[in-house]
Amino acid sequence: MTTLTPQKPALPNREGNVPAEAPPSPRLSPSPSPSPSSVPSPSSDRGWHELIDAVKDSGQYPTRSEAESITRIVLSALGGHVVGDERVDLARALPEEAARVVASQIPATRELTAAEFVESVAARIEGATPATARWDVSSVLSVLPGLVGDALVTRILAQLPPGYALLFGRAELAPAG
Repeated sequence: MTTLTPQKPALPNREGNVPAEAPPSPRLSPSPSPSPSSVPSPSSDRGWHELIDAVKDSGQYPTRSEAESITRIVLSALGGHVVGDERVDLARALPEEAARVVASQIPATRELTAAEFVESVAARIEGATPATARWDVSSVLSVLPGLVGDALVTRILAQLPPGYALLFGRAELAPAG
């Protein structure tokens, strides 16, 4: 039996076995240098750095740069799918730079299943597969409950289609019936 933990999602390798270590993450294209207007202020910088460090640890990324790139990609994808009060509250609860990434996204015109969401993230990461993208998505989303609170994550999950809970490091329970 495979045990999933929010900090270290277990993903099978090509042979179907769950490796003890994280799968190697794809090489990312370097991010463009931020413009002076997008550089966070020193007061919010600490929260952003703490978020990136949490993602780096969760995803076992070798560098902060890679963790930051993955965080931006996943948060931008999420930002298009969280709407209304939950989107506003998520932006308020996140560090300033992360809030900008989420809030700058145009709301999606259609809901994506969790699998489609992962595929959309994979399309944004050079060399990503659905398995590595699932790892990346979980590495970012699983740190959010500790940062924004379980109540807000519960509200966000209520507005997303079934299947997203596991990406946030939660069990998804189906009603009996």
